[in-house]
Amino acid sequence: MPKYIPFTDAQKEQAASVDLEEFLRRRGEKLIASGRDKRLASDHSITIRGCEWFDHAAEQGGKAISFVKQFYGLSYPEAVSMLLGDDLCGSYPAAKEKAPEPAKPFELPPKNKSMRRVYAYLLQKRCIDREILNAFVRKKLIYESCESSKDGTKEYHNAVFVGFDEHGVPRHGHKRGLYTIGKSYRGNIEGSDPKHSFHYLGGDNTLYVFEAPIDLLSYISLHPENWQKHNYVACCGTSSIPVLKMVRQLPQLRQVYLCLDNDDAGHAASERMAALLKEYGLNAVWLVPQRKDWNDDLTAEQEIENGRSDLCQTFC
Repeated sequence: MPKYIPFTDAQKEQAASVDLEEFLRRRGEKLIASGRDKRLASDHSITIRGCEWFDHAAEQGGKAISFVKQFYGLSYPEAVSMLLGDDLCGSYPAAKEKAPEPAKPFELPPKNKSMRRVYAYLLQKRCIDREILNAFVRKKLIYESCESSKDGTKEYHNAVFVGFDEHGVPRHGHKRGLYTIGKSYRGNIEGSDPKHSFHYLGGDNTLYVFEAPIDLLSYISLHPENWQKHNYVACCGTSSIPVLKMVRQLPQLRQVYLCLDNDDAGHAASERMAALLKEYGLNAVWLVPQRKDWNDDLTAEQEIENGRSDLCQTFC
């Protein structure tokens, strides 16, 4: 049984206000910059800012005490004691109070004059079906951006996956770097509204849910039969917000297919979404890719097909 320690209200407040970035650094944890936040290298779903933390996979968060309880598996007295130090006088600094920054208005990056790089990347590198890509481009759901570096010496090109609201106004954008060597950039444009994440509405009573736009396109490329009739949404992560928006926007829904990644984060998100959907009276079926994600399945299938074609040319 945890030892009872009669903490004062001042000590509890002091512990809850500890600067988590400094606390974790002193304990040897590696942190990665993530916009205005810091992300744990050991668990990319957890971000911290000041004394606050949030787990984007579990969709929960709080202040320093709850973080230490969750991250280190400690009781409340143990967590408070760790944050206050051995003498319970506070060996870690308190997070500085920062004035809230004004929300940046959402704005899509400028378009490039052509779509050459986007088509080359999605067709050749990602093996997306050309007709399916054409359909999304015609609806202005995908385009190629062209942005200059701050010093004006470089240009950056990205595939931009756009999410529109019910009135056809763009509210969300997800950028994916088009470089095929090294790790390319990917992330949501600042000011994006998660309710209006990248999606396609066909109008029937089914909804297919994905983590990334490229996985959405990959699944359709693998299963193109009557795809235009179905509804699809890419959460651009594992948040349930885009899914619940679709549920409210599409009252005709009767069946939801959860097509998230085949990893621990994807499984946990699928379980969480299934429980939420049950509250709305909707049945959720898990569709799990054979490999990590649907693009891995698509590219692997394409390699097999290319191998068969090469073999046929050799012997025919």
